[in-house]
Amino acid sequence: VHFHGCMGRDFSDAEPEGLEIMAQYELSRGVTQICPAGMTLTEEQLTKICQVAAAHRAADKPGAALCGINLEGPFLCQKYKGAMPPELLREGDASLFRRYQRKAQGRVRYMTVAPEVPGVLDMLEDLRGECVMAMGHSDADYETAREAIRRGVCSCTHTFNVMSLFHHHHPAVMGAVLEKPVYCEAICDGRHLHPGTVRLYLKAKGYDRVIAVTDSIMAAGLPDGNYKLGVNDVIVEDGDAKLPNGVRAGSTLTMAQALRNLMAFTGEGAETVSRLMTANPARLMGWAGKGELDVGKDADLVLLDGDYQVARTVVGGRTVYTR
Repeated sequence: VHFHGCMGRDFSDAEPEGLEIMAQYELSRGVTQICPAGMTLTEEQLTKICQVAAAHRAADKPGAALCGINLEGPFLCQKYKGAMPPELLREGDASLFRRYQRKAQGRVRYMTVAPEVPGVLDMLEDLRGECVMAMGHSDADYETAREAIRRGVCSCTHTFNVMSLFHHHHPAVMGAVLEKPVYCEAICDGRHLHPGTVRLYLKAKGYDRVIAVTDSIMAAGLPDGNYKLGVNDVIVEDGDAKLPNGVRAGSTLTMAQALRNLMAFTGEGAETVSRLMTANPARLMGWAGKGELDVGKDADLVLLDGDYQVARTVVGGRTVYTR
């Protein structure tokens, strides 16, 4: 539910060919459905992204199904902007969201907001039920974060990263999302979160409320070098993606590697940690036929070899990728 690109392509470039290449690569990494994320960009560029996604028809393309669009912004805070252009961050505006949604023909399914930004709490109330709302890139205090959850926030974007952190006197966003029954994203590349943090996270939330994401950029699947993330230059060294000022900017993680990392971090088997990338995101997003192996569900399957490398990907009972 949260990645920006791979194989030299970025969803924010709004290129139909790029979207197809990304969808094909994700199949090879065991991903059957994608909800790619756009950066905080100009209204013109975000509108173009929505239009390209609306025109994409997965049934005609040899790649993972496009199940929605993830908007990471523009309703985020300046302090924790991360790789977002500060001049493009906006106050809460439900009418702007609805303009994007019209252009996307209803495909905007997930959006990250910072609840302390003026107008965002009212926007959450107004948009309740229209989109899965996540909280992130936020400096909100504990009380404001809890109020956002009351108003409809049900997920937290790359939890622990670029947000106000826990203090015993000021629990902040982190304290609120660990306490309340919201879903929490986790970038399990061993860089964004220490393995001990991942274990603590799972102790607090349980294995049914954590969602593994990659937050990958166009460098995923490619060697070290110079890349872009939205308008930003990104330098990848030893697989670690950073802005020139040293701020981490997404990852080069794949979902297949995230599975192996989670097994190593926790000591648990694939049958336990795989829920973080199957049943949990399906439940959060309301994809009733996905995420589980059961009678009446979609036969979306990933077959792994003895080293937990992807050997085959099956969508709807049909093999669509073989290594």
